[in-house]
Amino acid sequence: MDYARSRRTMVDNQVRPADVTDHRIIAALLEVPRERFVAPSKQGVAYLDIDVPVADDSGRVLLKPIVFGKLLQAAGIKETERVLDVGCATGYSAAVLARLAGQVVALEEDAALARAAAANLGGLSNVSVVTGPLAAGSPQGGPYNVILLEGRSEIAPAPLCAQLADNGRLLAVIGSATMGKATIYTKAGAHVTAQPLFDAGAPVLPGFVKPLEFVF
Repeated sequence: MDYARSRRTMVDNQVRPADVTDHRIIAALLEVPRERFVAPSKQGVAYLDIDVPVADDSGRVLLKPIVFGKLLQAAGIKETERVLDVGCATGYSAAVLARLAGQVVALEEDAALARAAAANLGGLSNVSVVTGPLAAGSPQGGPYNVILLEGRSEIAPAPLCAQLADNGRLLAVIGSATMGKATIYTKAGAHVTAQPLFDAGAPVLPGFVKPLEFVF
């Protein structure tokens, strides 16, 4: 399979038509080999317009190229900024972010996925992989200019917003159903405002499930 051609097709047919116009994002998506971050059994679908499972049984995915690209576009990441990548899985998202930001902290709570991410990202000096609960973030590495959730949250990510620097942005798909709203949270002083951006689907991340409510 010609993965370089598939990568170009993904960008030209999925990402660019979705109004992702930042040339740095386009270049990063063309440079990072998405197929290397999934199991061999999933490499053939690595560039399709789907949430691609990273392995046969992990339940974790690489976000759809359109959703991932549009979240990056909305984040407006600068070359000097510090980014927290929540739920980095095998490291694909962090590899792309490393080409846009100054420093990237890649957070993963699954030990096997964290080991895979560390191996996949070993050649990137501006990325550090940390292991811990996703919903807790990584406050020791903050504050962050940008926080990106690699999946859906059923709840407002208040603990993560607290780790934003002033004028920081948090990007996530928010919703209790499979299809939610991509949302940007912006911090100004002690205040955080949320703005919905576009409809988006994504699997819910561990630790971001809304608690069950009991009705009497």
